[in-house]
Amino acid sequence: MFFPFCYGPSHNCDSDYKQYKLKRLKAIRDFLEARLAATNAEIETVERQMATSVSAEAR
Repeated sequence: MFFPFCYGPSHNCDSDYKQYKLKRLKAIRDFLEARLAATNAEIETVERQMATSVSAEAR
């Protein structure tokens, strides 16, 4: 499969498409890493809140 502006399987066209695909995949990875970091931080916050509320109830 070639990019729409490519009219044949030329070397430049294939190289351009692969560069575009690599850039897009890295952007997706960066986005997902940021979401994962945010999710991990939220999990830690909730766990800390739960631990605090359990220790407060024990008193």
